[in-house]
Amino acid sequence: MSLVGVIFSVVVSVAILLVLIIVLKLNTFISLIITSVIAGLFLNIPMEEIMGSIENGIGSTLGHIALIFGLGAMLGKLLSDGGGASRIAETLISKFGERYTQWAIIIASFIIGIALFLEVGLVLLIPLVFTIAKKLNVSQLKIGIPMMAALSVTHGFLPPHPGPTVIAKELHANIGEVLMYGIIIAIPVAVISGPLFLKVAEKIVPSAFRKEGDISELGTQKQFSESEMPSFGLSVLTALLPVLLMLLSTVLQLITGHEDGKGINYLENFVYFIGTAGTAMMISVMFAIFSMGLWRGKRIEKTMASVTNSIYPIGMMLLIIGGGGAFKQILIDGGVGDTIKESFTNTSMSPLLFAWIIAAVLRIALGSATVAGISTTAIILPIVQNSDTNVALAVLAIGAGSLIFSHVNDAAFWMFKEYFGLTIKETFLTWSLLETVLSVSGIIFILFISLFL
Repeated sequence: MSLVGVIFSVVVSVAILLVLIIVLKLNTFISLIITSVIAGLFLNIPMEEIMGSIENGIGSTLGHIALIFGLGAMLGKLLSDGGGASRIAETLISKFGERYTQWAIIIASFIIGIALFLEVGLVLLIPLVFTIAKKLNVSQLKIGIPMMAALSVTHGFLPPHPGPTVIAKELHANIGEVLMYGIIIAIPVAVISGPLFLKVAEKIVPSAFRKEGDISELGTQKQFSESEMPSFGLSVLTALLPVLLMLLSTVLQLITGHEDGKGINYLENFVYFIGTAGTAMMISVMFAIFSMGLWRGKRIEKTMASVTNSIYPIGMMLLIIGGGGAFKQILIDGGVGDTIKESFTNTSMSPLLFAWIIAAVLRIALGSATVAGISTTAIILPIVQNSDTNVALAVLAIGAGSLIFSHVNDAAFWMFKEYFGLTIKETFLTWSLLETVLSVSGIIFILFISLFL
C-alpha cells in the first residue's frame, strides 16, 4: 500500500476510535477492538487473519506488562496502606520547611510516583496538598502543580509504569537503561514543568490561583499516627527498591559490556537475574509485605487484603492496554511501519524527533498516553531497527510525546479540573500547558543526550 493509503487508513481509523469513545460513549477497550478490525480491513489484511492478529497483539502486550503492572499496583498499595507514602511526604515537607515546600512536594511526589500510578498518587497526595496550602495560606495550585509535574513525569518516563514498560518491551529496549536515562531526564523536566512553570502559570491565568478546590468525593482519608507509620528510610527503600535493583543490573552490564544479560560467573548472572523487571518487582513486593505490613505488627490477612484490593482498579486498564496492543499489531501486520520506514529513509529527520511527533499526534487524538505510546511503537519500530538510534532514548522520546497537551478526552484532565475547582479554560492553561511543557522539555533533553550516545 502507498504512503498516502497508509496515512489515510490510520487517520480514518483514529477518527473512528474518537467517535466511538467521545460521541457514542463506548467503553475504550471495546472501541479499540472495533477500531482494530476496521483498520485491518482498511490495510488489506485478509479477514480471516484479522482476529488472529488482534489476539496476538493483546497476548504479546499483556504477556509482559501484566506481571510488572500487577506487581507495581501491589507495591503501590502496600506503600500507601502501610503509611510509607505519607511518611515520605510528611518528612520531606517538615525537613524543607515552609519556604521550600514546593521543592519538598516535588521530591516526595517523584519518589512516591515511581511506586504509585499517576491516578493513585494523585488521590493519595491531594489531601496533603490541600492541608499544606491551608496551613501556609497559599493557593492550592502552588502546591498542586509541582506535585502533578512529578507524578506525570514518572508516569511517562519511568518503569514500572505501564507506558514506558510496554514501549520498552515492544522496541526490545533494556528496561534498566530506560530507567537510568529516564531518571537523568525526568529530574530537570520535573523542575521545569513544576516550580518553574508555576511562575509562568500564575501570570497567564491568575484567576485559577484564587479558586478553592473540592475533594469531598474522595471521602474521609485515612490519617496515620506517628506510631502507625514506618521510618522514613524504610519507606524510601521500599518505594525505590525496584529502581535500585534494575539500576544495579544495568550499571554492571555497562561496566562488563555484557548488555545481553549473560555474565561469566554465578554472581554476575545473579545480579542480572534480580535486576530484570519482573524479578525486581517481585522482590520489592515481598519486601513491602514485611516492611509495610508484618514488621509493623499487621496481621498477614490485613496485609494480603491490600495486595488483593490493589488489583481491582487496574483490571480495565489492563484490558485497555491490551486493546492498544491489538491496534498496534494491526498496524504492524498491515505494513504501516514498513511503509513509513521506506518513506523516512529519504528524510534527514532524527528518528527520536519523529517518534516524539507521532506519539504527540496520537496522544492529542486518543487521549490515553499509554495507548498513544503503544500505537507509536508499530510505526517507529522498523525505523529504530534500521538506524543507530539508542533504543532506550527512543522509548523515552515516545513517552515524552505521549504526555503532550492532555485535554478533554483524558481522565486526568477532568480529575485535575474537578479537584482544583477550575473552569475548562483554566484547566487548559494550567494542566494541559504543564503537560505540554513537560513533553517539549523532555524531547529537548533526550535529543541533547543523544548527541553523546
